[in-house]
Amino acid sequence: MSTNKIIRLNPDNIPTPVGNYSHVTIIPRNSDLYTFSGQIGIDNNGKTPVNFNEQVILTFKNIKELLNSQDLDAENVIKVNIWATEEIDWEFFDKEWVNLFKKNYPSMTIAYITALGLPELKIEIEIWAAK
Repeated sequence: MSTNKIIRLNPDNIPTPVGNYSHVTIIPRNSDLYTFSGQIGIDNNGKTPVNFNEQVILTFKNIKELLNSQDLDAENVIKVNIWATEEIDWEFFDKEWVNLFKKNYPSMTIAYITALGLPELKIEIEIWAAK
């Protein structure tokens, strides 16, 4: 399979994804691989809202800005790891997710954990990208 585009697949021989993600992401040969530190729900003034969904909004905003800083966009994202200390409101979260990724869903892993790097943090999202 030779192409210059990232390919996203959900093979027929495994269960359909339970959310908006792809089971397989194929990175074109000779692509540059970008790894990013996890992004959190903090604003440009260093303030972190108490509300989980407000942190979600800021986290996605920071991801967009991070991608823009490297001349990348959501289509370049190949893998997303999500860590949350509270149950995710999927109806709210999916609106932000679809707003960013449209229908080009990267591979994704999510875990609920007891704590993140700072006590006020409730969600952290790490992305990998290729171009």
